[in-house]
Amino acid sequence: MNIEDEKLLGKILNFIRMGSVLLLAMHCYWFCHKLFVAFGLYHSFMDNIFVKLQSTSGMFDNLYTTKLVCLSLLFISCMGAKGKKSEKIKINIIIFSIILGLLLFFLNFLVFELTGISSIVKNSIYCITLIIGYVLILFAAMLVSRLLKHNLMKDVFNAENESFMQEQQLKTNEYSVNIPTKFYYHSRWHKGWINVVNPFRASIVLGTPGSGKSFAVINNYIKQQIEKGFALYIYDYKFPDLTEIAYNHLRLNPHGYKNGVMPKFYVINFDDPRKSHRCNPIHPAFMTDISDAYESAYTIMLNLNKTWIQKQGDFFVESPIILLAAIIWYLKIYQNGKYCTFPHAIEFLNKKYADIFTILTSYPELENYLSPFVDAWEGGAQDQLQGQIASAKIPLSRMISKQLYWVMTGDDFTLDINNPQEPKVLCVGNNPDRQNIYSAALGLYNSRIVKLINKKGQLKSGVLIDELPTIYFRGLDNLIATARSNKVAVCLGFQDYSQLTRDYGDKESKVIQNTVGNIFSGQVVGDTAKNLSERFGKILQQRQSININRQDTSTSISTQMDSLIPASKIANLSQGMFVGAVADNFGEEITQKMFHAKILVDIEQVKADEKRYVKLPVITSFVEPGTSIDKLDEMIDKNFTRIKNDVTNIINSELDRIANDPDLSHLINKQQ
Repeated sequence: MNIEDEKLLGKILNFIRMGSVLLLAMHCYWFCHKLFVAFGLYHSFMDNIFVKLQSTSGMFDNLYTTKLVCLSLLFISCMGAKGKKSEKIKINIIIFSIILGLLLFFLNFLVFELTGISSIVKNSIYCITLIIGYVLILFAAMLVSRLLKHNLMKDVFNAENESFMQEQQLKTNEYSVNIPTKFYYHSRWHKGWINVVNPFRASIVLGTPGSGKSFAVINNYIKQQIEKGFALYIYDYKFPDLTEIAYNHLRLNPHGYKNGVMPKFYVINFDDPRKSHRCNPIHPAFMTDISDAYESAYTIMLNLNKTWIQKQGDFFVESPIILLAAIIWYLKIYQNGKYCTFPHAIEFLNKKYADIFTILTSYPELENYLSPFVDAWEGGAQDQLQGQIASAKIPLSRMISKQLYWVMTGDDFTLDINNPQEPKVLCVGNNPDRQNIYSAALGLYNSRIVKLINKKGQLKSGVLIDELPTIYFRGLDNLIATARSNKVAVCLGFQDYSQLTRDYGDKESKVIQNTVGNIFSGQVVGDTAKNLSERFGKILQQRQSININRQDTSTSISTQMDSLIPASKIANLSQGMFVGAVADNFGEEITQKMFHAKILVDIEQVKADEKRYVKLPVITSFVEPGTSIDKLDEMIDKNFTRIKNDVTNIINSELDRIANDPDLSHLINKQQ
């Protein structure tokens, strides 16, 4: 509309408004004529005109005709009015003015019903209330024209634009983990489901301490996988939290194992031998090649020295690993593995290095393996040799513990947890106060289990690792990448990606991050939040802007691609709120894979279940039969002493064998 048209429209509107005011004055003159006569504000000519108007149109037959026409003209004049928009104008002021104005404008006829006052006073009150009502209505109408109809501050956090429809249908199969949720979309809350229909594509659960990752997600994985007949391996960093849940849920829900073979429940716990089974993680039956011994040595040494993860391949990193691997393999081949345990390997390593190398080099299959040490030994490079040996001895000496020796020298069970004939639910417990020592031993169990469960024809199984960075899990990246076809579901819980990178190295951390199909994230910050935001992608969002000037207001609406879940929103999630994405299957496609929702946990049901829970039972009793004497310390001491004596006897026996063998006796002479 050009300027001339606007001026013409303004004149028309002003003319209509003046007509409204004129009609209001005519109404007062007709119905309050006595007031005008009393003040001498009348004329016979004017009276004649009003009489003729009434006789021809009947417009003054009642009080409401002229009032309605007057208001109609007023509203028409205000509809085209343009005022300067203002954010300060409040809708409640407009509503109050309109209601009060209409009441005064239409209900002031009641003043004529008053008694005890003169008609002049009644007419005066009527006219005053009528005018006040009219002015209030006019005031409200003018405010409406200045009201900013687009309140951009209503959604200051952009919640509407960043909300999206999520999966509302429950989709289950014989492997799925299904978690109920509540999500916000289109200004209201909806109920939904996180359907992990393919847990074999691995899952990551992220979140700062207290974000609810164990309570809301990992506990669900444990319970539902037990209900569906999975064999389980659980790393319980804060033992016995997860262990008690697994033990009691297995006890209360045995119906999930339909093949007629109930899994046995096993616990590895170095703190309390009474509540721990015994298991030899380097059992000779499961080592077929020296590379298996190397894997075990590698896992132990890198768990004891986390900084070595970044230095793999260095001479003083590889040397102690090779030496320990050679000792483990030696114990495997000596007397058919009778003494092949980790405690025996530690004690053997702590003997005189001259005896160690004399014995090890007497076996042709170890001679080449130990050539770096033999060259240093024969060349008289004692400082180098002692440095190589000390690199192994010093960290391993921290693991000399009577309780650890007790647990790791027994054979209560084997680590093939998903064996269809002997399925197991195995929980290994760590202790935050002794993390550096226990993590190395537990890492050894991890590495053996990874090899044993990742095979064809085994039972479906789950590997749940809470607080992953507290333990070095060798082969984890390969397990995630290859175990899907062998029905191994991996679930990893940790706080953020930087923690994983620090303890696993950048390359391995990236592989783990990029090969996992299902991801849950509570509150995380920094680069982890940015990484996740990029993973969730962008969505088309509407943008609105308003330009207010002195004469006019212009509104523009545009669309642009922006983050579906911004990093700032991930960094400020409340406890129990999770974002993430799930993977699907052929034939089980999930349209809405991503979620940003509150995970619903039935607190009352959890409390009811916990009332039925029992404490972990005593597995090994050290009480002498027929008495109340606890012989725990005595039996553990005997085991500790037996291991030391075993190794001493091995050394003496082997040195005698070598000395009496003409082909090997030169090794004794070399030692001397």
